[in-house]
Amino acid sequence: MPSVVIPDTSALILFQNIEEIDLLKKVYGELVTTPEVEEEFIEGLPDWIKIQPVSDKKYQEFFETQIDKGEASVIALATEYSDVLLLLDDLKARKLAGQLNMKITGTLGVIHKAKQMKIIDKVKPLIDKLLQTDFRISEKIVQEILQLNGE
Repeated sequence: MPSVVIPDTSALILFQNIEEIDLLKKVYGELVTTPEVEEEFIEGLPDWIKIQPVSDKKYQEFFETQIDKGEASVIALATEYSDVLLLLDDLKARKLAGQLNMKITGTLGVIHKAKQMKIIDKVKPLIDKLLQTDFRISEKIVQEILQLNGE
């Protein structure tokens, strides 16, 4: 398990929208994110998500030329840690983090991990809820996740 888990806004919003934000706590314990993500989240983050600003804004400012402010801030914050996992769903942000050799997972990865940890019994009900939001994912990936989890 990584020492620090940093979610971006979209991952938090998705889990909030399917009424499963506590699943993040059950899987990872305390999370850390940036004031930019806190501002974008609007509804107020749970107290188990620690807010930490980026120390050196130069990376964040550079990343903002390629991706949105929240995503740029979490990737910049991740550069300040050695053992970090980013929760990102946006493809451009995932590619940028990948180029920086950062560990990444997304909403479906969290759901898969929750099943592996026996926190949830089935992934399909959560995927069904996700598909009722604005979450975009290919049917092929949905089928792969279901198959991976024996559903």
